[in-house]
Amino acid sequence: MGVFRKVLLLRRVVVNLDDGSSIEGVLFRDPGNLLVLKNAIYHEPGAEPVPLDGDTIIDRARVLFVQAP
Repeated sequence: MGVFRKVLLLRRVVVNLDDGSSIEGVLFRDPGNLLVLKNAIYHEPGAEPVPLDGDTIIDRARVLFVQAP
């Protein structure tokens, strides 16, 4: 795992996806082609944020960019 990825672990991040939506949560694991978020909230333009139950697993191929506020 690269230094950049280690810095983001266990931090709250916003993962912006290729369909215009985003998922906010704590980056818990980063195993290869996946991101695992805990306490995630799904954001879609024009809609209320939706809390997600359990761990949220995102395929890295769908990720446009990651923000670490």
